[in-house]
Amino acid sequence: MNLFSTVTDFLKPAPPPDPRLADALVRVAERVDPMLRAASHFDRRLAAPLTHALGYCAGLVDALPGPIVVERQAFATDPLVHALFATADDIEQMLGRSQAVRDFLTDPACWHEDHFHALLVARRQEKQQLGMTRRGDLIENDVPQRVLFFSGQTLVEPRCDLGDLRQCLRDRALESLLRTFQEHLDALRHERDDLRADLKTLRSAPNREGEVRSRRLIDLDAHLRQVAETLMPDPLLAALGDFLMKPEPALRLTPFSISVDRLGAIREPGDDASVQTLHFPEFSTRDQRLHLAMLVRIRRDEASEAVAAVRDQQHRFMLI
Repeated sequence: MNLFSTVTDFLKPAPPPDPRLADALVRVAERVDPMLRAASHFDRRLAAPLTHALGYCAGLVDALPGPIVVERQAFATDPLVHALFATADDIEQMLGRSQAVRDFLTDPACWHEDHFHALLVARRQEKQQLGMTRRGDLIENDVPQRVLFFSGQTLVEPRCDLGDLRQCLRDRALESLLRTFQEHLDALRHERDDLRADLKTLRSAPNREGEVRSRRLIDLDAHLRQVAETLMPDPLLAALGDFLMKPEPALRLTPFSISVDRLGAIREPGDDASVQTLHFPEFSTRDQRLHLAMLVRIRRDEASEAVAAVRDQQHRFMLI
């Protein structure tokens, strides 16, 4: 490469920043700590970790199954929908009681489409009970069984456009990561404040223990300095970068499979024709609880009828 080319390359204007990355950098400063902006080379040092985290969040959303149709008819025809709800009426109850669905249906834009999409989350549960099973041509009663069921079915971010929903979920995934780091930061601040209080108490106490008290003061002071140092902008930015490069412990999606019959009893695959193997991912966040997660497609008119039915039930209850 000649000198002229080198100088020309040097004088070229820097490429415009990725809008997604620029927006994420603003969100980091707002969500975690505005003081991070005081760290040296804030944008440059976070560019690679944030790009990695954005790609990770996009990969999680892309791995979600669906959209799966959730409606009364699907309860009879789709084994996963059948397992998710105890009865077809429970689908109506989920739709009618969902504040997210109610808010969505008040937006005139939703009336341009016959269907809408959302993220469905639910908690997988198991219980022991006595039930009925078939062994060859024989039917046995009162057989101990483990039964699969789900609780806390919730719809998240209803959207007419599936692409809009996916982008919204990517943003929420990054927001979840930032909240996790913020909670870590809050814990450090509480620890710092507790150490300051302990030091103040120990310094004001009568000096009766001599050398032991002095060592305790030195240890507390050293610990306080260490914690306070980690809360300075530069070390904090480095810690955030490391966290964003390894987001898996804070947010992950794990494939899960289980075989059940039509009554929800957990069975071995291939036991008989009624046994279906269900496949779905479960995600865990900072609280480490597992939730089934999948994209769903819902008829707008069925959701509207469900909201009206639940409101009528609530009105009747108030009159009684």
